[in-house]
Amino acid sequence: MKITENFRDSQGVKLIPLGGLNEIGKNLTVLEYKNDILIIDCGLSFPDDEMFGIDIVIPDFSYLEKNRGKLRGMVLTHGHEDHIGAIPYLLKSVNVPIYGTKLTLGLVENKLKEHGLKAKLNTIKSGQTFKVGEIKIEAIRTTHSIADSICLAIDTPAGVIFHTGDFKIDYTPLHGKPIDFQRLAKIGEKGVLLMLADSTNAERKGYTPSESTVGTALENIFRNCTNRIIIATFSSNVHRVQRIIDTAVMFNRKVAISGRSMINVVNIAKDIGYLKIPDKTLVDINKAKNIKDSELVIITTGSQGEPMSALARMASNDHKAVQIKKGDVVILSSTPVPGNEKTVSNVVNRLFERGAEVIYSDIADIHVSGHASEEELKLIQSLIKPKYFMPVHGEYRHLRRHAMIAESLGMPKDHIFILANGEILSLKKNKVEKKKETVPCNPVLVDGLGVGDVGNIVLRDRKLLSESGLIIVVAAIDKATGAICSGPDIISRGFVYVRESEDLIESARKVAEERLYKCQKAKMKDWSSMKNAVRSDLQDYIYQQTKRNPVILPIFMEV
Repeated sequence: MKITENFRDSQGVKLIPLGGLNEIGKNLTVLEYKNDILIIDCGLSFPDDEMFGIDIVIPDFSYLEKNRGKLRGMVLTHGHEDHIGAIPYLLKSVNVPIYGTKLTLGLVENKLKEHGLKAKLNTIKSGQTFKVGEIKIEAIRTTHSIADSICLAIDTPAGVIFHTGDFKIDYTPLHGKPIDFQRLAKIGEKGVLLMLADSTNAERKGYTPSESTVGTALENIFRNCTNRIIIATFSSNVHRVQRIIDTAVMFNRKVAISGRSMINVVNIAKDIGYLKIPDKTLVDINKAKNIKDSELVIITTGSQGEPMSALARMASNDHKAVQIKKGDVVILSSTPVPGNEKTVSNVVNRLFERGAEVIYSDIADIHVSGHASEEELKLIQSLIKPKYFMPVHGEYRHLRRHAMIAESLGMPKDHIFILANGEILSLKKNKVEKKKETVPCNPVLVDGLGVGDVGNIVLRDRKLLSESGLIIVVAAIDKATGAICSGPDIISRGFVYVRESEDLIESARKVAEERLYKCQKAKMKDWSSMKNAVRSDLQDYIYQQTKRNPVILPIFMEV
């Protein structure tokens, strides 16, 4: 496919996903018409097991940077990290006004403060219509696992584009009204050219249970418990946090908050009125020891087993304020994100070892998903009645299954587009087609303060180091004659325990020494060739002796 930095098609609207397809996370979609670009969401994803040392993964912003003069605004569907987490990294290179609901912008503002950034934040409400450049957008109320979530009806010259955002159909949400079916039906009747819909739970049959079912399970646990209760959940799930606080108040328990992100979200949600906490309910986590176990609930981060999270530190007895003791009831009010199963399992095991009773989703209904299952996806498809359809927000298997659901409802196969990140849809009056061109969209890896400076070669080296370790060969050589002045010496890290493998190390040293003498005899003065020769001989010898392939790094010092 042809790569283009500046795709131009003056006749229609372009839709370009830069993230969120064939993956869970990193959601970013670009809408472009003439000289206007609208960005929908700007999220991050977390590294997989092969990305050693990487903190987060963000979208490739090069297309947006190239077209910075056309950027008119960014609209956010909700405040989860996979939809807002990459905003600070984009704002460091381009300035763009941001539109979002109250809670979403509160979370964004807190994130920008941490990065020392400012942006023009425009608060919108569900039911509101506003313009970004030449594009008119209507924000519509929806239900998800975070408050203030919206879906979008985007009126473009080519037709209406409907974006579900992340959603489920919850008829009995804890707070606020259910999804606005009446408005969705009217939009569908008016006519929708293209719908983009959340595919996360496309493989799940039936309906996703209501958030209210979690409250019933929590009440049953609280009712029968006389010990301290510790509950780990996603900090962004404000509805769940509210339910926990309400249940604690019902059973005359105080609430302590642990974990930086949980404290931040609770403070933001409380300040803007999204959390209702009765006076004298919250207590400082550092003073929680003074409260009877039967009168205390601790809400914490760490439901995904993150190594540095508050719950993981409690399980390892490293938490400053909370030590797990026999009889504690620990509730993991979440399900492991794919890839996190092992880390969650490790934390659960350590909690059990310390004498806690651990309750998790496999043994109790203490978590429900925030994403629509198959029957809900059918319902939204039937309400919106789009002419064309593009599944988003999912791995390929989720996108494919969602496409099959649309087909089962009568959608023509050639009206369904399963795209990859960077591919382009061209929208014209009553017609949508996929273009041959693509835009750059390689994932950008963030490691500490470095953004994009770690690529495939560095990751390959890190993988090799993790598998077999490192051997360094150090020698001092006369640059003029090629004579060995001292060494070679062998230094090993992560390969073998040197004190117990002195014979192997000494033999390896002799192999390197012999090769250096051969290089000297041949009057070889090209250090690069000498290093390659030493590396090759050592690799062969080490593999013969150990069947391992450590990274071998010759270092020659000029004398």
